[in-house]
Amino acid sequence: MKVVVIGGTGLIGSKLVAELGEHGHEAVPAAPNTGVNTLTGEGLADVLEGAAVVVDVANSPSFADDAVLEFFRTSTTNLLGYSATAGVGHYVALSVVGTDRLSESGYFRAKIAQEQLIRDSGRPYSIVHATQFFEFVKPIADLSTVDGKVRLPPVLIQPMAADDVAAAVGRVAVGEPLNGIREVGGPEQFRLDELVRKGLAAKGDPREVVADEQARYSGARLSERTLVPGPDAQLGEITFDMWLTPSTTG
Repeated sequence: MKVVVIGGTGLIGSKLVAELGEHGHEAVPAAPNTGVNTLTGEGLADVLEGAAVVVDVANSPSFADDAVLEFFRTSTTNLLGYSATAGVGHYVALSVVGTDRLSESGYFRAKIAQEQLIRDSGRPYSIVHATQFFEFVKPIADLSTVDGKVRLPPVLIQPMAADDVAAAVGRVAVGEPLNGIREVGGPEQFRLDELVRKGLAAKGDPREVVADEQARYSGARLSERTLVPGPDAQLGEITFDMWLTPSTTG
């Protein structure tokens, strides 16, 4: 089947395009650098022609509160409209485990708005909620560094490899619409500060990581299990140690 991947040249999108292609599907990457712009609508009609599925894994270029909300509202509205006109039968979006529990964060308020637009559209849809990616350990540290120390709340997190995220989204994309949410996560739980401490040490980053119960995550206060999926989540296979030593993942 033809599957259009919005954000198809990024971290998850490029892996998803490859994954779908390996399974015999016509996976088409769509992004500004391929002539498709979901904010303006440029290229959407052409790329969606004949598509059975559209998968949105794009992210906002700016995380400022107003900009990220505008991005997800505009791009999702355009994508829903153009995909309906093209007769696309399955709308899939990638979002984040705990989104509904993180409304203090401007970024997650924007993701909540995106999901609400999808649910209210009347289109057959699936939303995949993934936990944080291993690939974002350093960016989390960078955003949480104060006076040279990384300050993070010691809450639970169940991160996963981008390869496992792409595989999970691919399985949902070629299946029947869920008209609901599928949660996916990694095979292991960590304390957030422990995860980042281990990740930085493995990369030779000397920054000290401090467990700080008052520290925020993307602007939001966290409880013990805000970032972990429920008991029905599908779990990836790649552990953090495997990811840190790429040769063990093939």
